[in-house]
Amino acid sequence: MKAVLNFKTCTNSLLLVMLLVLDACSTGGNSGVIDRTSMGKRPRREAREVFSGVKKKVALLNFFNESPYGGDDLGTTATEELRRELARTGQFIIDPMGNKLFGSSKEIYAGGGVKLVQLARKAKVSGLNFVVFGRVMEARVREKTDEIGIVRETKSYTESKVEVRIFDVNSNKEIYTETLRGFADDSTYRFFANNREEKLTYRRGLLRYAVQVAVRKSIPQVLDISRKMDWVGRVASIIGNKIYINAGRNSGLNVSDILKVVTEGREIYDPETGALIGVSKGEVKGTLEIVDYFGPDGSIAILHSGGSVHEGDFVTLY
Repeated sequence: MKAVLNFKTCTNSLLLVMLLVLDACSTGGNSGVIDRTSMGKRPRREAREVFSGVKKKVALLNFFNESPYGGDDLGTTATEELRRELARTGQFIIDPMGNKLFGSSKEIYAGGGVKLVQLARKAKVSGLNFVVFGRVMEARVREKTDEIGIVRETKSYTESKVEVRIFDVNSNKEIYTETLRGFADDSTYRFFANNREEKLTYRRGLLRYAVQVAVRKSIPQVLDISRKMDWVGRVASIIGNKIYINAGRNSGLNVSDILKVVTEGREIYDPETGALIGVSKGEVKGTLEIVDYFGPDGSIAILHSGGSVHEGDFVTLY
């Protein structure tokens, strides 16, 4: 009889533990609470599509934070999150020389974007297709704390506003500006005598998360814009009958691909205001066929049709 009672007691205890675990799992899925166990990585619900097109080369300029909270860290967070998200798509090559050519986003804003226009041709010659830059406009954490008891529940509401902008090197004009908001709600139980450093670390984490959420919202639009833009490369050198292109295997060019050789487009200005409207498309001089690769991201082509191909000529997909 005693053994039967012990067995029933163990069984009831096991059932109670299982119910508690199931209850914890069901409440832990609340979308309003940040799950920090993933270290910022998001689970992928479906397999990532393999991109088979030609990758566009992007200059990602360091973002800056103009809100009174978070300091330079939030600008860095926005930049690195955008870098990760662009890399995840597999559709872009982030040019590490972009910041050396244009400087930081803060410099671009300070100059009203003039620097982008002035250096557009130099960027195009270097193989860049577009420039991404921006800023953290707002970032704040609001907290509400219960005033009763030694253990107090604190609920935090975090909001960020991030501006993302894109400058098209080929048309020499800005083509995208959007302000994106990121929200995050979190809650935790705090003892009354929390130390200050722990609280600051907690708030920094919330601010970073809200900025990351805002940045991620820009990716679908960036992809849509990229699909509508022409990829542009350049003839780097000509040796004998071999024509060397400044893009190759890493960029997604394939052997047997046909490229158009085009002249440089002309800048078109408004006759009344003198403002730059854009750049016209160049004339087609001929076509090239990719026959081999060289280096990590270069290709070798031969003349397919036409003629008068020179070093520095621009190439596009046929």
